[in-house]
Amino acid sequence: MRILGIETSCDETAAAIVEDGGRVLSSVIASQIDIHAPTGGVVPEVAAREHVLKITPVIEECLTRAGIGWDEIDAIAVTRGPGLLSSLIVGFTSAATLARVLGVPLIPVHHVAGHIYANWLDAGPDGQSLDVKFPVMVLTVSGGHNELVLMRENMNFELIGETLDDAAGEAFDKVARLLGLGYPGGPAISKAAESGDGKAFHFPRAMLKSGDFNFSFSGLKTAVRQLIEKEFESEGKLSEQFIRDCAASFQDCVADILSEKLLAAAAKYDVSEIHLAGGVSANRRLRAMIEEKLKDQKYTFRYNKNLTYCTDNAAMIAGAGYFQYQASPESYQPHTDLTPQPQLNLYTPSNA
Repeated sequence: MRILGIETSCDETAAAIVEDGGRVLSSVIASQIDIHAPTGGVVPEVAAREHVLKITPVIEECLTRAGIGWDEIDAIAVTRGPGLLSSLIVGFTSAATLARVLGVPLIPVHHVAGHIYANWLDAGPDGQSLDVKFPVMVLTVSGGHNELVLMRENMNFELIGETLDDAAGEAFDKVARLLGLGYPGGPAISKAAESGDGKAFHFPRAMLKSGDFNFSFSGLKTAVRQLIEKEFESEGKLSEQFIRDCAASFQDCVADILSEKLLAAAAKYDVSEIHLAGGVSANRRLRAMIEEKLKDQKYTFRYNKNLTYCTDNAAMIAGAGYFQYQASPESYQPHTDLTPQPQLNLYTPSNA
């Protein structure tokens, strides 16, 4: 089954064609990073205008790269939410229109479900999807979400823990801004941390011993800001070594919190596999710390080694759409009566 996926939840205009939930035939992403860099974050109106300009060329290029025609598309999957409403409207309207014209099913997908199923992409033999052994504990973490999700089977999501304030990715962006490292914060912090000392500064590990699986990063951001202000007061500026050490210490703190909560949840629910998903899953320090803590343990640890599939893309939406469709094919028709849902809940049906 070949599915055309469309993703426009934030500032990436993306389209992809995925076969049977795993084999990526093509994936095209038009990034807006350079456009939003001067403001240090996404401006919704600007993002929506760029989506309008890019959506048709991106879809056309996607088909060209895959070397297939419209008559070979079996269904269309699209991000319904969560995300920026003005951005979601562009992708959802395009997908619904194409589904109606082509007479194929329209599959509305939750954005976080897409990140979770990114681990299935090009991961099995000959590019097929993974043969996963359930139950699975998933840590999905990015700028907008930070959750621990238990999966007992495909498309079965149970929330185990979540952030009570900021997501880890948002904390990366804000700390990078404080350190003058630019946008987006994740890659900038990671690069600076490579030559820094992760033990130079000790930052608070909020909720590490809370007894539940929730997260909080607002206090960590405050601690970093206070350290930077103190450094300015005493030295008049931030030295390059201070910036590198602060970045490394911050990164280690976040990775420690995320990995500890993840392993504790995996042990409590006796899972077979541990998955890492979302934009922050591209962070090499986080991956390495989880692997270090998993030594001699029984879990299979999975994440997509292709960093393109960690950040927002349409292949993950097409992949998730395949498994969603297989669970209930009779539920999806080429209708246009659904609307985008900026606050869409992962734990309710996406087509409700």
